[in-house]
Amino acid sequence: MDTALADGWLDANQHYLTAALADLRVALVRHIRSKGSCQVEEDEDPRPDLHEIAAAMSFPPALETVSTLFGLSPFEREVLLLCAGSELDSSFQSLCAAAQGDLSRANPTFGLALAALPNPHWSAITPASPLRHWQLIEVGSGSTLTLSPLRIDERVLHYLAGISYTDERLSGMVMAAPSPDALSTSQNALAKRIAEIWSQHSRKSDLSLIQLYGGESSDRREIAATACSCIGLGLYVMNAEDIPVGATEKFGLARLLEREAFLTGSALLLEYEDFSGAEAIRALSSLLNVFRGMLIVSSRDNLGLQDRSSIRIEVRGLTAMEQRSIWLKELGPAANSLDGYLDSVVFQFNLSRMGIHAASTVMLSAHNKDCSFMTLWDACRTQSRPVLEGLAQRIEPSATWDDLVLPDAERRMLHEIGAQVRQRAKVYDGWGFASRGGRSLGLSALFSGSSGTGKTMAAEVLAHELHLDLYRIDLSQVVSKYIGETEKNLRRVFDAAEKGGAILLFDEADALFGRRSEVKDSHDRYANIEISYLLQRMESYRGLAILTTNMKSALDSAFLRRIRFVVQFPFPDEPQRAEIWRKVFPPDVPTDGLKISRLARLSVAGGNIRNIALYAAFLAADDGEPVRMKHLLRAARVEYSKLERTPSEAEIGGWI
Repeated sequence: MDTALADGWLDANQHYLTAALADLRVALVRHIRSKGSCQVEEDEDPRPDLHEIAAAMSFPPALETVSTLFGLSPFEREVLLLCAGSELDSSFQSLCAAAQGDLSRANPTFGLALAALPNPHWSAITPASPLRHWQLIEVGSGSTLTLSPLRIDERVLHYLAGISYTDERLSGMVMAAPSPDALSTSQNALAKRIAEIWSQHSRKSDLSLIQLYGGESSDRREIAATACSCIGLGLYVMNAEDIPVGATEKFGLARLLEREAFLTGSALLLEYEDFSGAEAIRALSSLLNVFRGMLIVSSRDNLGLQDRSSIRIEVRGLTAMEQRSIWLKELGPAANSLDGYLDSVVFQFNLSRMGIHAASTVMLSAHNKDCSFMTLWDACRTQSRPVLEGLAQRIEPSATWDDLVLPDAERRMLHEIGAQVRQRAKVYDGWGFASRGGRSLGLSALFSGSSGTGKTMAAEVLAHELHLDLYRIDLSQVVSKYIGETEKNLRRVFDAAEKGGAILLFDEADALFGRRSEVKDSHDRYANIEISYLLQRMESYRGLAILTTNMKSALDSAFLRRIRFVVQFPFPDEPQRAEIWRKVFPPDVPTDGLKISRLARLSVAGGNIRNIALYAAFLAADDGEPVRMKHLLRAARVEYSKLERTPSEAEIGGWI
């Protein structure tokens, strides 16, 4: 409509509406005169021809557009115009009063329309008629239906006058999508596919629903906006969470949404993203059954809606080549300083266009003087975090190799895990292994050992060395007693983690991944399905997944075969415990007279040693003294009581 306004359409539309009202005024005057009243006289001035005015306009008049869009009969068009005239021209109220023979009845009524307007028909006032179905007019209260006052809907009135805006009843619920940016090749192909479907089946309402699922919400919105732009439609966006539950409210909302789509030449995008449950699905499904305009449902997962025919289109992430092209465009000349490191960024971080734009903006900001590889890497880590933050606990890795006390064989295996993470881009893409086994390229490790032997610390060390985020998965938030929910939760974790290749730490994993049971009932069958799903996702996950367990023997052998690395964390012997004691206190902790060889006699794991050291530090601080053996003895007794043990004389003899 902006183009129309620019070439004088608004003035021409006003001229057309004025002429149409003049014709209607003549019909009312003639009706009054036919009743023998001489209160008004017929206008003798020549009236402009409506067809000539419309033919000279660059776009059709708003009155005729509404009539065509909503299928109004000539009589219904005149009823709508009569209601508009009573709002736009004060003389119409006196005409209505005169025509009805009652000065107190200045508003138009259906009885007046039947008597005064040409080609009348009773069906025009039924609830199923276009005038009332689309809420173009409102019927007020009266003694009878024919005597009830009629009033035009305010949104429709302004539209007839050439002023278009979003209905205030939809304000805050829908918003116009901004003009789309240039899409990637694969995403643009999806947008063109939607446009072709709608172009071919625009008259078949059962084929006007598109389900767009997968990928990023922002990408799905851009694809929808591009598809609409291809066929000259606008796009309104609404959160499906705002759909009311009540049937009456839902039906009224559907009519308003569909009417708005017609008036503005737009499609509707319903975003179903952050809520779930049978009630929400039912609310969405029932709205879809009523709304018959161009509609796209956008969701993270395939909703599997069955109540209405639809075409499902999956949105996949950008390909590595597409990401690289966007990076080069966003970074501009700064990309030259990254040499060959950009390929590592593309392989590690599976970001959307918006994510790449945001990370590039951070790197190129005026406050950032160091446009280095690590600066870009950190910006990408930040962009990949938001979705995963709500699903798992991020651990800030601070431990280094110096903090880890392990036998040489286990340390060497951990170094090899880090090497495989670093070299994935070269081996998988550069050397072509990805084309030989795309489903089994996941990098997984099992850390086995009793509590406190350093399993979580080892994960921290790897995350610190690789400069990756580490997330601990809370199994209580993953495992669900409801069928299918566990797989859904796992899928969300892995999908979110894919964006940044984060290290996933499934702590105490034997609680979920124990021996697969023999199928004795349906619960056993679904439990095995959950485990099988986990195995499949671990095999395809591009990052590193670490599982920790205290009982390796409890794990199914079929599960272990799919783990690339199995690292045993042994209970530390006395020399290893001595090494842990030497490293347990930070440099700034004051100590006095500590006897490492005697402390190493305590038969406890590294985690217990750290607890004892911290407890002793608080005791010493409260005493205003450096940490001494007496503080460590008190702390050791407290720790042993937690373990339901008593330190032997061999362990604590000669401490003080």
